[in-house]
Amino acid sequence: MITLILLMIIYLAFISLGLPDALLGVAWPLVRQEWMMGLDAAGIISIVVTVGTISSSLLSGKLIKRFGEGKITLMSGLLTGFALLGYSLAPSFIWFIFLALPLGFGAGSVDTALNHFVATHFKAHHMNWLHSFWGVGATAGPLLMGFIIASTGSWRKGYLVVALIQLFLAAIIFLSLPLWKRHATEQANKADEETEVLNENHTDSKRIFLRPGVPFALLIFMVYCAGEFAMGLWGASYLVQKRALTLNLAASWVGLYYAGITVGRILAGFISFKLSNKQLITLGILIALAGSILLVGNISDHLSMMAFILIGLGFAPIFPSMVHETPKRFGNKIAQSVIGYQMASAYVGIAVFPPLLGVVMQRTSIGLYPVFMLACVILLGILTVLLNRATKIKT
Repeated sequence: MITLILLMIIYLAFISLGLPDALLGVAWPLVRQEWMMGLDAAGIISIVVTVGTISSSLLSGKLIKRFGEGKITLMSGLLTGFALLGYSLAPSFIWFIFLALPLGFGAGSVDTALNHFVATHFKAHHMNWLHSFWGVGATAGPLLMGFIIASTGSWRKGYLVVALIQLFLAAIIFLSLPLWKRHATEQANKADEETEVLNENHTDSKRIFLRPGVPFALLIFMVYCAGEFAMGLWGASYLVQKRALTLNLAASWVGLYYAGITVGRILAGFISFKLSNKQLITLGILIALAGSILLVGNISDHLSMMAFILIGLGFAPIFPSMVHETPKRFGNKIAQSVIGYQMASAYVGIAVFPPLLGVVMQRTSIGLYPVFMLACVILLGILTVLLNRATKIKT
């Protein structure tokens, strides 16, 4: 019963993780106008956020051992909440950069810890539903920001509202801390066994890159997260400049993209009773490919909107299914180490490619945005085929 209640708390924590992810992409057209910044300046913030995330991920083992999953989850909510509150009060762009570090640091270790917790203790449908709650947060964020900008004309009030929601979720997590402590007590009798497994993980992780398929798995996370984040970061700017939509309508379309991810992961949870993780990943790539082709075509408003939805639906099962499949692909002994490397690869993809895309578009054309998305999806398909062959996963 305690484990089930904790699962519900983890779902709330993933809403908290998703809330800030797409805010900048929606607010940026107004922010850059107020501070006279270039399109590519948003990439600087993205890089700093990811540096904070990677740093906390690398420290996650020590932090979790020292404080436990419950306190780490609480600290994550507080850090991101206060960072977003700072955004609402920021007097200049330099403050955005400064506050991006705690915003990223709040996400890293808790992301790795909660993903491994669910992959180890729960089935595939729980993993998909877990990540659908990230989609709830990621969908609500841009919709709230777009609505508040349309109502008040202020991006600052949008950040303020999301910050207050984040701190409210942190308060709920604070009230749940006794449950985390009870769970740890119940697991105390397994300490010797867990220590033995951790030691084995440590030994095997030294040769982790020699394991067949591991490089392909890491590249898949890098490419997927580059595409997922770029879709949210530059989507509103593309729609405003290329399709001449209002900022509020563009924000709604970006919200539909994240809604596609959310609904897709809820559906994937049910479909996982019939299809394997591998089949879900393949299905997702095919749907995202169809959406990317529509986006490149840029035929009409309605088809472009459908492209955002399809890409979201296609992306939905890829990340959670890849994480949940990790123990099957590489074995339970090194699963924790591989998942850690996968999370780091994901953050590298976020840190490098979407900001780089912004730099290139600033010097060329924002029309490269849909081409980048199509290239990401095609590369995902190629890498998935290579990974399946390397790990000899049967359908």
